[in-house]
Amino acid sequence: MIAGAGANVSSWDYRLVEVGRIVLINDGPYAGKLAAIVEIIDHKRVLVDGAKTSGALRQAISLSHVTLTPILVSKLPRSARSGTVEKYWKEADVDAKWGVSGWAKKIASRNTRRELTDFDRFKVMVLKKQRRYEVRKAHAKLRKAAA
Repeated sequence: MIAGAGANVSSWDYRLVEVGRIVLINDGPYAGKLAAIVEIIDHKRVLVDGAKTSGALRQAISLSHVTLTPILVSKLPRSARSGTVEKYWKEADVDAKWGVSGWAKKIASRNTRRELTDFDRFKVMVLKKQRRYEVRKAHAKLRKAAA
């Protein structure tokens, strides 16, 4: 008997390529936009459609150019038209779910840092120095009280 062969995996959270799965487009003119998988063309390509709020148009796209997200629009019919996708998108509240995700926050933070001017970077440096000074002062006070 092989060691560990009796292990049962009761929960799995794979991000499956399925109709209704929300994807983040990584390449092309719609990079950074969200879209829903509407139809699976073959094992390498899918048909995606974004809601008007996402900005991505209906297109066939390679799976190597998208990242699957954990968000799923349930009960989205196969080959749904753009209006239907828009309706199910709003019902599933995709924009709100994406907005509160850590992934979206990290992308927003990265974009904010990318757009900083030289003076903004200087202000960030000064604030970090002030924070570091306060932390060191509090740490020294605690050390002195413990001794």
